[in-house]
Amino acid sequence: MARYIFITGGVVSSLGKGLMAASLAALLQARGYRVRIRKFDPYLNVDPGTMSPYQHGEVYVTDDGAETDLDLGHYERFTGVPSRQSDNVTSGRIYQSIITKERRGDYLGATVQVVPHVTDAIKEFARAETDDLDFVLCEIGGTVGDIESLPFIEAIRQLRNEMDRDQTLSIHVTLVPYINAAGELKTKPTQHSVRELAALGVQPDVLLCRCEQPLPETERQKIAQFCNVRAEAVIPALDADSIYSVPLQYHAEGLDDEVLRGFGIRDAQEPDLSRWYDICDRRNNPEGEVTIGVVGKYVGLQDAYKSLHEALVHGGMANRVNVKIRWLDAEVFENEEETLAAQLEPLHGILVPGGFGERGSEGKISSVKFARERNVPFFGICLGMQMACIEAARNTAGIEAAGTTEFRETSEPVVGLINEWMSEEGLQKREHGNDLGGTMRLGAYPAQLLENSHAARIYGDTKISERHRHRYEVNSNYIDQLTSGGLVFSGMSPDGELPEIVERPDLSWFIGVQYHPELKSKPFEPHPLFASFIAAAVHKSRLV
Repeated sequence: MARYIFITGGVVSSLGKGLMAASLAALLQARGYRVRIRKFDPYLNVDPGTMSPYQHGEVYVTDDGAETDLDLGHYERFTGVPSRQSDNVTSGRIYQSIITKERRGDYLGATVQVVPHVTDAIKEFARAETDDLDFVLCEIGGTVGDIESLPFIEAIRQLRNEMDRDQTLSIHVTLVPYINAAGELKTKPTQHSVRELAALGVQPDVLLCRCEQPLPETERQKIAQFCNVRAEAVIPALDADSIYSVPLQYHAEGLDDEVLRGFGIRDAQEPDLSRWYDICDRRNNPEGEVTIGVVGKYVGLQDAYKSLHEALVHGGMANRVNVKIRWLDAEVFENEEETLAAQLEPLHGILVPGGFGERGSEGKISSVKFARERNVPFFGICLGMQMACIEAARNTAGIEAAGTTEFRETSEPVVGLINEWMSEEGLQKREHGNDLGGTMRLGAYPAQLLENSHAARIYGDTKISERHRHRYEVNSNYIDQLTSGGLVFSGMSPDGELPEIVERPDLSWFIGVQYHPELKSKPFEPHPLFASFIAAAVHKSRLV
């Protein structure tokens, strides 16, 4: 029977609950336990798919086609356990389900209320698909005291009462701020946060205290006394030099030992942390450095490209080099060739990531042209691949009016809206004017690679499966013309209709992919495309 760990946060947001959950899961996994992590999001959007990256950061996509919170990326990167649609739920999705049932008459005329209907739905979500697990970690978004999170806290309270006492444990992540003028760490915010949570019926068993300075033993005892926990259960969490050193840091502070003690587990095997020591060694002791320019639209907020950032870091680990990332606003490069050359000339690699909308598109196309003409390693992802195809059409295939119908009507739609495609569920169709939410080609789809292509050599296989998130596709009617300009379509959907990978064999490294390989990269298993891209950048750096 699965044991449940409920993770809440207090005082302020952005304390790192997701990273803490991922790190604890990795530590439990290192002891041989089977784990899964879930995220409860209190906002009313059904999913984050229609939310601006500036509002929510990146949208993480699972194999089964769910658009989820970016924390699920942390979960998967740290544990290697593929996330599923059932691992993320929002208030909006829960209310949508309940209202649908109410309209259908499923409640037999009963008054539909937060308790028990909403809380029952939350509990049902928490318990689903857990039979083969040892631990289920459930992270509650937001902070204690938020109106939006109250139904989730109430559901936790009920679950803790309904389950055996040794089957649940509550961890509260809180802030212990350092007041520079006083030269002291202050415990009062933590005390108030725990009091707020306890007033809602949930007494935390473990406190993870985020602090900028080491937590003195006197303050640790003080927190324990006023928050009704053991002193050993007050775990200090100082800022780390890298997110990948956090599991080792938390283990050194006794987090996993205290969690197991809270469940009454005394005979757990010692964790095998060799994987994490190797990751930290590769991260902290590089043998060189490369500079990669990411030419994008949302570069003002790095969380918009969180998985991409981490995948580049993983590529650096695979090559034992530090990857320095320059976030470049694509809009700046539009009609400013001197600025473009000055910014891109020093780079060892250029990456154009995915995105939506016209803003910055011409700057991205100019960046592709620069990489092609200067033979700089180029990696285009999703929209980045589409921009590479438009650049090829305009500048090497003679199709001057090449464009995409995503931005406007065009006489040469090299990229266009896909109306139907095949999935495991059968033929999927989209009609003009549909809702934006859930109308994309989402999740894992297979691709067939051209034998002896660069992509096939990188993957070591001709059959792959990668995660997609897009509405527009490269128009296969233009393949012959683009091929005449030197672009090779080295990956296609199994039915041969949808381009998945393009490359230029005459250049050192030039690949565009329609999918998002960054979503499957892990520190202990870097994605082969990112490992190869960084290897090409290393080679470029040595030629300079």
